[in-house]
Amino acid sequence: MALRTTPGSAATAARSSGDGSPTPPDARGRFARRNRPPRPSAAGARMWTWLTLPGTVWMSVFFIASLLLVAAISFGTTDQLGDPRFGTNLGNLKALGDPAYRDVMVRSLGYAALTAVICLLIAYPVAYAIALHAGRLKNALIAAIVVPFFANYLVRMYGWSVVLSDDGPLLRFLRAIGLAGPHTKILNTGFGVIAGLVYGFVVFMIIPLYAAMERMDTSLIEAGRDLYGGPLRTFLFVTVPATRQGAGAGMVLVFLPAMGDFVSAQFMGGPNQIMIGNLIQDKFFEGQDWPLGSALTMALMAVLLVAMFGYLRRTRKDEAEALR
Repeated sequence: MALRTTPGSAATAARSSGDGSPTPPDARGRFARRNRPPRPSAAGARMWTWLTLPGTVWMSVFFIASLLLVAAISFGTTDQLGDPRFGTNLGNLKALGDPAYRDVMVRSLGYAALTAVICLLIAYPVAYAIALHAGRLKNALIAAIVVPFFANYLVRMYGWSVVLSDDGPLLRFLRAIGLAGPHTKILNTGFGVIAGLVYGFVVFMIIPLYAAMERMDTSLIEAGRDLYGGPLRTFLFVTVPATRQGAGAGMVLVFLPAMGDFVSAQFMGGPNQIMIGNLIQDKFFEGQDWPLGSALTMALMAVLLVAMFGYLRRTRKDEAEALR
């Protein structure tokens, strides 16, 4: 027999089995159906379609035109003055198989993926605390996180490189408490590059997670505390699944720009920490080899498009499950 008690108790999210032991139902799907917003009318849907059409056309035309131009240059050559010339040369694409370029691509993938994971670990407790426990200070705390990122990205990376330098305040403090030696370095290491990437893009993880937790039904957390006991298990089995769409969006928003970033590796890395963005910048602005730079750009775009399509496919699958 189903139990009926007040909302927030274990019975709200559990059914009684034959032996009297509670078993959790599919609470997520039930609450999703209950809180599902009403579907817009046909006229409203057409209105929003027309409103989004100009911006969509504008962005699509320039994106496709620039992408086709870069693709065409990747098959070209350079003249004696270093100017690009269109052609049908496949040497630039074959050069991507060079071990040096392959190692840089793998390093960039590793740095971007690790940056996304670290940002996720940092952003979850921050977003959780602001969304569910900040009260009237929510807007002020969000502003305190977002406003510093209004400064130019290059300026922020330069300031971060000063903080992490060999004579910077961080290493001086660590040496004073005995956690770092006189030869300990952060700059010109992979750790320094990842630290810069995390600092630069962590806000892109906090905002989607905060928005997802704001929309989450808090009665799920109350029921989870009755079912799972401790706050850690409730967080892992209730909060994380309920906010996985926000986490997925944040992972994409961090991974995509981190993959192509070159400022962090330039300021906080050395020759052994360059990323694919540094190679592209070098080929276009210093090496005067636009065709090879275009080929590297196309390889980077292919990786980013695979990640984006994977995210969109997962999102459509989650939306289909929520509508059932």
